[in-house]
Amino acid sequence: MTLPPETTARPAPLRQPLLLHVFPTFAVGGAQVRFCAIANRFGPRWRHAIVSLDGRADSTARLAADVPLEMVPSPSAKGSGLRGVARIGALLREMRPDALVTSNWGSMDWVMARLLAPGIPHIHTEDGFGPEESAGQIPRRVLARRLLLRRSTVVLPSETLLRSATGIWRLPARRLHHIPNGLDLRRFRPDGPAILPRVPGEGPLVGTVAALRAEKNIALLLRAAALLLREGAPLRLAVIGEGEERPALEALAQDLGIGGSVLFTGAIPDPAAAYRALDVFALSSTTEQMPFSILEAMATGLPVASTDVGDVRTMLAPPNRAHLSPARGTEAELAAALRPLVGDAALRERLGAANRARAEECYDEETMFQAYASLLDPGG
Repeated sequence: MTLPPETTARPAPLRQPLLLHVFPTFAVGGAQVRFCAIANRFGPRWRHAIVSLDGRADSTARLAADVPLEMVPSPSAKGSGLRGVARIGALLREMRPDALVTSNWGSMDWVMARLLAPGIPHIHTEDGFGPEESAGQIPRRVLARRLLLRRSTVVLPSETLLRSATGIWRLPARRLHHIPNGLDLRRFRPDGPAILPRVPGEGPLVGTVAALRAEKNIALLLRAAALLLREGAPLRLAVIGEGEERPALEALAQDLGIGGSVLFTGAIPDPAAAYRALDVFALSSTTEQMPFSILEAMATGLPVASTDVGDVRTMLAPPNRAHLSPARGTEAELAAALRPLVGDAALRERLGAANRARAEECYDEETMFQAYASLLDPGG
């Protein structure tokens, strides 16, 4: 969704600090969901100007009416080089935001352009890597982060990224802030309505919630489900999310002979009720850091079978950690993580309760809100 010009701005008192946010995309994803939650929590405390580098604006639908918002077109197309950086620098000098807030590698031209507009505080958030870095970080990107982020405030949600920032990017420890993602535990909870289109068949419903992109590796989950179904396990599978890989994944499900047991729901704006319809949550990504979907499943009281990526092992309640497969493992290994959960309702209940208790103990969103507010306020 790209907003037309006449709907891109919401007025706000000019005395409120202006935060200029740069996202590679403002389609729905973990970083965007977190931003919307923070913005909604504090309402008109700040004015927000958002640059979506691919023009997508889907996540604006998640922002409350009292959040002052302006969508700002990027002055530079991707791949514009130093000329594009110069145009970005001119925009920064014109806008003079109280802070520039950039997100992930895709916004690095804006980090560079900040050097052309001195005096603007800079906060950079890193949430992980795309498929091109799932097997290892690209050296030139390591060098760029090392050089360009040394004088920035860098926010990292995962312990894995914190280790990268200190050991690989070699950033000063005083510039780093580890702020784990948090969740609205009143919204994501075990009790409440459970709504999901019916998946044919009987047996436990295994589900995943993800943007259907290459690094989410949904094909691995489909192949693991096919192995279990061939064994006679009566599971059903729901793939909740949308993305460019959906047609190929639907075709793969048919090729594997499991099309009748798999439901592709598309994107669901409020997935809380969909989580409550599941019996098991599965994550099959090749790269993650601190995935919101795992937190949402934990808060809903679900057991989890997952690839061992990012901080997933430390996020889960200790008894659930036995149900992890290698980060770049096979469908047989993911099937092995799923098999006990599919076959044992009592185990599902115990692990789900343990995950809910851990979410309550460690991942309440108010702690995250206050940590971000202390950085976003002028002089923070």
